[in-house]
Amino acid sequence: MRLQHPYSGITTGLLKPITAALSIVALLAGCGSVEAKDSQQEVTSADKVVSVNITEPSNGLLPSDTSDMAGWKIVSQLYDGLVTFDAEGNETLVEAESITPNDDASEYTIALKPNLAFSNGEKITADTYAKSWSFAANAANGQVGASIFEDIQGYDELQDASGSKTAQLSGLTVVDDTTLKVKLKASNSAFLYKIGDIAFLPMPSEVIKNPKEYGQKPIGNGPYKLKAYKSGEEIILEKDDSYKGPREVKNAGIDFKVYQSLDAAYSDLLADNLDVLDAIPTSALKTYQNEKNITAVSKPGPSFSAFTISQNLKHFQGEEGKYRRQAIAHAIDRENIANAIFGGTVTTATDFLAPVIKGYDTDLDTDGVLAYDETKAEELWAKADAISPWSGTFRIAYSADGTDKEWVEAAANSIRNALGIDAESYPFATS
Repeated sequence: MRLQHPYSGITTGLLKPITAALSIVALLAGCGSVEAKDSQQEVTSADKVVSVNITEPSNGLLPSDTSDMAGWKIVSQLYDGLVTFDAEGNETLVEAESITPNDDASEYTIALKPNLAFSNGEKITADTYAKSWSFAANAANGQVGASIFEDIQGYDELQDASGSKTAQLSGLTVVDDTTLKVKLKASNSAFLYKIGDIAFLPMPSEVIKNPKEYGQKPIGNGPYKLKAYKSGEEIILEKDDSYKGPREVKNAGIDFKVYQSLDAAYSDLLADNLDVLDAIPTSALKTYQNEKNITAVSKPGPSFSAFTISQNLKHFQGEEGKYRRQAIAHAIDRENIANAIFGGTVTTATDFLAPVIKGYDTDLDTDGVLAYDETKAEELWAKADAISPWSGTFRIAYSADGTDKEWVEAAANSIRNALGIDAESYPFATS
């Protein structure tokens, strides 16, 4: 689940799946950032445009089509939603006046605050949210965040990729401009928090006309609005003076500079060509705190990264897939990666949530699959081979311009050594 949250930067901590049924193989959690000390005073100035590192967003800037950290950074500044989460993981209402479940949490009544609007003046009503969610859930629109809406009645009927692009979720009822009723397929008390996902953000009517074009020129309702989108170079946001939401803007805008590597961004920070860097390259983890011209900030954050194994892949279906997932879970030496790659600046995670998110638990691993155990990994892999002998190469994909290269390579190496199979990292371009 991708939580909408004011961006605060990330470093990492490692996590493995606790049940074989889950397709998530590894999660990382944590937070930290650095800023150039010479520009620290300027960064807080109300008339200063702050420069921040970023990679190229993979899918434009549609909330429902955002699947990477780069897109999330920008989208979360352009939009407000029904709720948000503070640094301690507490949910607070933003555009919602109230969100009230019925007795068994199978239906929710959402009351909106009055006089909501996008930066272009278009009103935000209950109908706006209903159409935005239906657009996002509808397979005909091809949004990567579609599955987050699967709890809502009518979702299954919208999973025809060749169907009507304007078909609506039957579980959404617009009572009036400020009241939306949501009927779920079954009781779900977690839905109150699920709507914090960025896919649940409202989108104006323009998005339905031409989603691809809209993704390059989004119209939001958040503290910033888009000023310029120069693909591969920079994405500039400016303060929206018409914004009346809860987030206080203390600068004139944000200049997201696109970098092909975190090391290049770090070099620009040291040279005072960049105001804020949201993560530390692994090459500098042991030295960055000693740099005199930067100010380092490190504290827990709500973000995490993950790699997944599709349950439709050969060798990862049914009983065979269960054994292989458990084997891979045991084959990754998280403690070694935390120390060798991150210099002890991270800790191995124990949950699918970051520690600051409500519900985080340190005792979920009841069956012990989080433990690094080569012998157990080999035994489980052999059980899977008895069903269908392994063939091919196990690849872990990552964005070539992101920050995952070193830990992905280390994880692949750990799997290769523990299981005796071909395992490798697989970089891919995002643009």
